[in-house]
Amino acid sequence: MPRYLTEQDIADFRAELCKVATERFARFGYEGVTMRQLADALGCSPKTPYRYFKDKADILATVRAQAFEKFSDALETAVTNAPGDPVSKAQAVGEAYHRFAMKNPHAYRIMFDIEAPIDDSHPELGPKARHAATYITSTAERLAKAGLIDVDPTLFGWSMWAATHGLVMLQQAGMLEHAPDYRTLAQFHGALMLRGAAPTAPAKKAGKKR
Repeated sequence: MPRYLTEQDIADFRAELCKVATERFARFGYEGVTMRQLADALGCSPKTPYRYFKDKADILATVRAQAFEKFSDALETAVTNAPGDPVSKAQAVGEAYHRFAMKNPHAYRIMFDIEAPIDDSHPELGPKARHAATYITSTAERLAKAGLIDVDPTLFGWSMWAATHGLVMLQQAGMLEHAPDYRTLAQFHGALMLRGAAPTAPAKKAGKKR
């Protein structure tokens, strides 16, 4: 007689399936993973995962949504706990970003390094990804509101995000071995962008000759 599955049993299996799927998708990409492989890794029937998810695309979208949610939580905690000035909050967000990527390399890779759309075809993926993005752009908006940058905060925020992502990917690829450490590079780039986006001081008028 088949054992009756409790809600906790179902939640535990889904969590374990998502854990395995996150690691497999990060290592082999979407096309390199099959439902049968996931079932084999879990020691269950090939049909079992279909009881919990529609298909492989549904699993990928779910684990990506979970990753973006954890990412958002990490950035939100950093913003909340940082001192009130915009520069300190920006630095805290950058450091939290790096810590998340280093502690969760598989989750980070499936968030950004998978050739699959991030849209509203899945009920959670699109909203979770957009929510995560707000912590990046709001950092630039605080800098603009404080008069520390005199450029479009949206462009500034996305540029900072692109640079941070680039540094993370270089580090994960082992390309920073002979470069200054990540923190030094991140601080240098942040200071450079702030200096370049700072309001221009008004030119002094030449004094009258006597």
